[in-house]
Amino acid sequence: MDSRLHNPMYDFISIFSFLEIWYTSATIPKILSNLISKQRTISMIGCLLQMYFFHSLGNSEGILLTTMAIDRYVAICDPLRYPTIMTPQLCAQLSAGSCIFGFLVLLPEIAWISTLPFCGPNHIHQIFCDFEPVLRLACTDTSMILIEDVIHAVAIIFSALVIAISYIRIITVILRIPSVEGRHKAFSTCAAHLGVFLMFYGSVSLMYLRFSATFPPILDTAIALMFAVLAPFFNPIIYSLRNKDMKVSCQLQPALTIKTPHCVLSIQQAPVPLTS
Repeated sequence: MDSRLHNPMYDFISIFSFLEIWYTSATIPKILSNLISKQRTISMIGCLLQMYFFHSLGNSEGILLTTMAIDRYVAICDPLRYPTIMTPQLCAQLSAGSCIFGFLVLLPEIAWISTLPFCGPNHIHQIFCDFEPVLRLACTDTSMILIEDVIHAVAIIFSALVIAISYIRIITVILRIPSVEGRHKAFSTCAAHLGVFLMFYGSVSLMYLRFSATFPPILDTAIALMFAVLAPFFNPIIYSLRNKDMKVSCQLQPALTIKTPHCVLSIQQAPVPLTS
């Protein structure tokens, strides 16, 4: 409703919020049902689908965070060319590419896991279906786990490096701004993205960059909760409640009046929109 928010950064945030709704829906409802149920089971198809959607959406979010870091880099390091570089067409292509690549890259892996024979107690020592706990139940050579770890590690490291290099360059440019107010404004613009990056990639790295290292089950659960629950919980706070542009935009929106045959109901728009 506010034309001032019609720019690439908020376009990416809207796509990120949409992906996060489904990202949390892939695991949290089942986790909550398991907490109150004595029979904590999931079908094999349900487990594979949960793994596919959770990691596909997570990959899409990771690529989108990388795109957002590049967007901030262009906006701060090359502001005069920003409108010509980050065009609406390019933003749409980057958003669509993030989603398409995130969902396609995992299809071969999930298809391969679905062909494996499984035996034993079939107990997954995790709060949701994940690659390593599921692969350890396979009645076959589990050396492929190492290959899976390498693939995940390369993808995580590449994305994290691109984002880190972008923000290092951004901070270098910000420190050269002579005005204190200008430096503060530039830092506040990037602080939200940097916070999300550290929270998301920090917990993901602890989970998927450890290779043969093993953690106690309680620590595994805590790390999984960080990127599956806590990061999505804090993202709306970072992008909405702590976002000056969003708060100003909401405060300027007028009250809404809904007329019905029997009464007139006035609804004052909330000061901050709820996003996920």
